[in-house]
Amino acid sequence: MESLGEKLKTAREGKGLDYDQASKDTKIAVRYLKALEGEDFSGFPGETYLTGFLRNYGSYLDLDVQELLGLYRALKIQEQPIPVDQLLRHPSLAPKIAVGAALVILALGIVGGGIYFIMTHSPRPGIAAPVPRAPVEYTMSGDSFEHRFYRGDTILIPTGGDGQNLLKLELQSLEEAVTIRTPGGPIMLDLSQEANISLDNNEISGLLISAVDYVKNNADMGVLLHFELKSASTLAAAPNIELIETTGVAGQSASTVIFSSPNPYPFTLQSNFQNYCMFRWEILMERDRRDRNERYFQRSDELNIQAQNGIRIWASNAQAAKFMVIGGGRSVPVEIGGAGEVVVADIRWVRDEENRYRLIVARVEA
Repeated sequence: MESLGEKLKTAREGKGLDYDQASKDTKIAVRYLKALEGEDFSGFPGETYLTGFLRNYGSYLDLDVQELLGLYRALKIQEQPIPVDQLLRHPSLAPKIAVGAALVILALGIVGGGIYFIMTHSPRPGIAAPVPRAPVEYTMSGDSFEHRFYRGDTILIPTGGDGQNLLKLELQSLEEAVTIRTPGGPIMLDLSQEANISLDNNEISGLLISAVDYVKNNADMGVLLHFELKSASTLAAAPNIELIETTGVAGQSASTVIFSSPNPYPFTLQSNFQNYCMFRWEILMERDRRDRNERYFQRSDELNIQAQNGIRIWASNAQAAKFMVIGGGRSVPVEIGGAGEVVVADIRWVRDEENRYRLIVARVEA
C-alpha cells in the first residue's frame, strides 16, 4: 500500500507536473508541497493549515481527500514515541512463564465463555433495555466554559449585564464537522477551529467557540467545546475607505469578497515575496496586538500573519508579493494593487445587510 507521500508524488509525476507548476496552480509554497510528499510535518504553522494544504493539494491531484487525511492520521499515531525504558529493557523469563499461564487461562476461558453464553442468551425477565441519554442543558457563568457536549445538548449564554437575556445554542450533529445551531443559523467547526458570534450589547462584543477535541463521524464520543466571552471593543468608523475594484474576465468587475460566513473566524495572511519590498502590518481591533510591524523583505522571504478581526497592510510595491488568505480549511489568492504601486489596504470582516459576515479587501486612502 502506498504511503501518503508516495501517493502525492506519484499523482503529481503522473500528471507531468513539477513543484513550481503545482505551487503556481495551488498557491501553496513549494516547501510545503515538498514537506507533504516527504511526510515531514514539522515545518507547518499548525494542524489546521497542514490539513488545509493537504485537502487542497489532494483535490488538485484528483485524489481521494478523505483517504489522504486517514493516511495522515495513521502517520501521526505511528509517531507516538516508545518509552526509552522499554527499549532498553533486557529480555527476561517472564514470556516463557506467561505462555504456560496463558494455556491455563485459555482453558478456563473456554469453560467460562460457555457459561457466559448460556446465561446471556437465556430469557431473563425483568431486565429493562438501556435508557437513551437525555439531552442536557447547561448555563454559562463567568467569562469561559468548557464541557463535553453530545448531540442535542444545549447551552444558555447570558448576553446582558442583568443576565436576563439568554442566547441558546444547540449541538446539532457530529459528522465530518461539528454543527452548532444558533439563532442566526448553523455554524460548522473543524477540529481546533474557532468561530465568533457577535452579541449586540455594550458589555460583550462576541462569543468565541472552539472545538477542542472530537472524533469525526462518531457522535457517541461527543465533542469538547470551549466557550469564551470576548471583552468589548467598539468598531471605530474608518473614513476614506473604498473597495478595491479589479478587472476580471471580459472587462467584468471582480469581487473583493474573500470569504462569506454566518460568523467571522480567525484567518491567516500568507505572503510569499517575489521581489524587494518595504512591508508594514498591524492587527486590527485586538488591543493586545496593536503594535505596528515593519520589515524590508527580499526575494523568497515568507511571512504569515494571524488575526481574528482584520489586518492593515502597507506595501511599497503591491505586486512584490503573492498573498494568500487561509481560513476555514480554504486558501484564496488575493491581489491588492498593481506593479510598483504603493498600497495601504485592510483585510477585515464586515457584516452586510443580511447579517452575514464577509472577509473583504478594502483600499485605504493614504
